[in-house]
Amino acid sequence: MKPSIFVVEDDPDISRLVRHHLEADGFAVKVFSTGNTVILESERQHPALFILDIMVPGKDGLELCRQIRQIPSLAPTPVIFLTAKSGEADRILGLELGADDYIPKPFSPRELVARVKAVLRRFERPLSQAPVKIGDIEIDPSAMTLTVRDSLVTTTATEFRLLDYFARHIGRVFTRDQLLDSVWRDTAYVTPRSVDVYVRRIREKIEPDPENPRYLKTVRGAGYRFEAPK
Repeated sequence: MKPSIFVVEDDPDISRLVRHHLEADGFAVKVFSTGNTVILESERQHPALFILDIMVPGKDGLELCRQIRQIPSLAPTPVIFLTAKSGEADRILGLELGADDYIPKPFSPRELVARVKAVLRRFERPLSQAPVKIGDIEIDPSAMTLTVRDSLVTTTATEFRLLDYFARHIGRVFTRDQLLDSVWRDTAYVTPRSVDVYVRRIREKIEPDPENPRYLKTVRGAGYRFEAPK
């Protein structure tokens, strides 16, 4: 069965271009010119990935991403922003809302397909099957589930892989570039600043007090280290 991709784009020329290249590479594509019915359709037919333009009529891409991340059945689904808003602040905002990648317009169709495949591979790459329990956190890679203080916590695939990597290397300090090489190694388009955004999102999900983390510590001038609380 072809992986299904939902594309939210109001420019008909761009949506035709995106559809053509994705379908030529074996994906099933459904295009929406506004954001109004995307969530309803997604709950009926879960896509493998969303491609969202930020500036579309009705619900814009940022609001759609926010809603996707709040619905447990949709929250793990990868999101890529495809937008003319290409400034650093816009990119960071997109990542903070839970986007997995951010492609500025104008774009190369071949690059778009490559980055779609790169994001989807984060779901496919084998993880160690043994669950890890550290303090009040339990990570089960076979089910891609995170339990914090006996409650199931929703994560994106990227967040989960980064947390799993940290938890399996307790006490080791990683630079941002090392984390990019190890966790995002199938794409060259993510910046070191993106790591900071994902670390902040993980802390919000696992730490009792994200401003004073017990687990995921910053090592000033070096990077990050995961610790087991004493």
